[in-house]
Amino acid sequence: MTTQQSEAPAVEGKTKQPSTGMSRSAKWARRAPLMPALIFVIVLTQIPFATTLVLSFTDWVAFRPDDRGFAGFDNYVDVFTDPTARSAVFVTIILTVTVVLVSLLLGLSIALLLDREFWGRGIVRTMMIAPFLVVPVAAALVWKHALYNPDYGLFNGLLRMVFGDNAPTRDWISQNPLIAIEVSLIWQWTPFMMLILLAGLQSRPMDVVEAARIDGANAWQIFTNMTLPHLRQYLELAGLLGAIYVVQTFDHVFTLTAGALGTSNLPFHIYQKLLVAQNYGEASAAGVVTVIGTIIIATFALKVAFSLFQEEHR
Repeated sequence: MTTQQSEAPAVEGKTKQPSTGMSRSAKWARRAPLMPALIFVIVLTQIPFATTLVLSFTDWVAFRPDDRGFAGFDNYVDVFTDPTARSAVFVTIILTVTVVLVSLLLGLSIALLLDREFWGRGIVRTMMIAPFLVVPVAAALVWKHALYNPDYGLFNGLLRMVFGDNAPTRDWISQNPLIAIEVSLIWQWTPFMMLILLAGLQSRPMDVVEAARIDGANAWQIFTNMTLPHLRQYLELAGLLGAIYVVQTFDHVFTLTAGALGTSNLPFHIYQKLLVAQNYGEASAAGVVTVIGTIIIATFALKVAFSLFQEEHR
């Protein structure tokens, strides 16, 4: 009896050691193929960010190459106290909030329509996705010349068709610069919101929806009490991801208005400080502030995405 009891732990210990060794080797075997990609991402993103962080604490203006030194937090103070920088932050917030909210509303409406069965639904879905696939600079050029141009643009052409030669034509960009940028961005980001929300709609438990219809619930009651609560996390994910990208908008601002008429946002402000004013220190500080803000938004987006995946696996 004693020998059997003394041998049992030894056997158990021998069986446990290989299992832990195999699990560790299996983990490393799964992680090893990802190491080159991880190293590439670190080299491509973190080293430039570290360089930018170091430059943000220096007083470096290209027009004064011999007058370079440590500036401390002066560049960050300039970013938050400069009226031009504050205006750029305000424009960035207005642009991001407006584009994301309107794109979400339009994307939800289109997703609800495309969730229905009708002939040619696949073709319509492909056409609705097309604006998101257009290169941002090309999309901005189309809006600037083909749609907004006061002489040969489509919008003024439609006004002339309806009201004749005496139609009240407008210079859309000069008279409404920020709205012109917002409309072009909404056109491009609505398909992105629609795709995420359409995926959420198609993941609904339809048996519960059919049971609610049998019990006498109308379409509005189903939408407000069942569809919207189900889409809450999809709406949050789409809004946060859209905000990450819209915050970094540069192409539309540069192409449509070149930052004039009060449309300069943070990315364009950084461009002006870096390439026009040649102030590398303050431009780097503004870039660091923008990256930190984007990381905060991305953190919320990842939390929403992880919670969404956890609920799907339950």
